[in-house]
Amino acid sequence: MMPLFISIRFFDIVDILLVAFLFYQLYRLIKGTVAINIFLGIMVVMLLWWVVRLLNMSLLSTILGSIIGVGAIAIIIVFQQEVRRFLLLIGNHEFFNRKNIFQKYFAKSFVTTSAQSLKQITRACRNMSKSNTGALIVISNKSELLTYIQTGDVLNADISHRLLEAIFFKNSPMHDGAVIIIGNKLKAARCVLPINDDLVLPAHLGLRHRAALSMSMETDSIVVTVSEETGKISYAKGSQLYTDVSQETLFAFLVQEFMVTINS
Repeated sequence: MMPLFISIRFFDIVDILLVAFLFYQLYRLIKGTVAINIFLGIMVVMLLWWVVRLLNMSLLSTILGSIIGVGAIAIIIVFQQEVRRFLLLIGNHEFFNRKNIFQKYFAKSFVTTSAQSLKQITRACRNMSKSNTGALIVISNKSELLTYIQTGDVLNADISHRLLEAIFFKNSPMHDGAVIIIGNKLKAARCVLPINDDLVLPAHLGLRHRAALSMSMETDSIVVTVSEETGKISYAKGSQLYTDVSQETLFAFLVQEFMVTINS
């Protein structure tokens, strides 16, 4: 009787499941950021390396193996924030809570920001524009933005124009920094956003606009700003910054971006 081409042990299955789980958690941490492109590139190189090893292509296997070996240090440098978050996640005592593990780590699809929430956001921007109240609002598309949420004060509150206006009121203790909106929740306020010093912006645009553009370039978020000096509304997506837009233009863009239905 011919032996099976592949023999699979119980611990081989456990090994595969554990690796799949680790990769899934890493994907959740970097989803929606520019790091996801690097992650996918690394996966392609590793897959190619495994294929050439199975085919006994010794020269190409040696070259790819050397690249992966040296690249391990580069990966730690590039993903230092993600590695830190992943280690904190494992160290959390709730990580192995069997009541929450499937709900927390295999959650349903990302909740899109609703039309009602977008109306509240644009209404707040209109009111703050009239009063020259500076604002910086991050609206996530599909990323959980955990790294940035941890830099501020977690609120997890329902979205309303009154809450947004109260947060950015100049005498409010939380007005300095950005608010982050995930789905239909205002997750956190007073958050610190990345600043790309290499960006070339017109002189009349300040630090809020630079932070907005930097954040939109590093994540999948839409970042809305209200200028404290001029009261003008702007928004950033990807590498583009759209300045001096009306409330109607902002709302129409957000509706199109999040593909929500407007109830008549």
